[in-house]
Amino acid sequence: MKHNLDPIQVDRIIEMAWEDRTTFDAIQFQFGLKEQDVIDLMRTHMKRSSFKMWRKRVSGRKTKHEKKRDFIKGRFKCSRQRTINNNKISKR
Repeated sequence: MKHNLDPIQVDRIIEMAWEDRTTFDAIQFQFGLKEQDVIDLMRTHMKRSSFKMWRKRVSGRKTKHEKKRDFIKGRFKCSRQRTINNNKISKR
């Protein structure tokens, strides 16, 4: 599925996909990309070795799937989350 994403959005999706606590559901809610779309985007925009490392890392990881998590929503957040506004990291 082709999505019209600008480079900033692609970078943010890649960043979110690498984060352990950010679920595929959160990416879908924010950008409209299903898990397979994220995988395809990562495959397209990353080096082959980086993609393989990422897939190995997220395959079977409970924290990447909302329904498989065993902790309460909102318990964890990125240390930079307070500076993120509308998918843009504000100047520091």
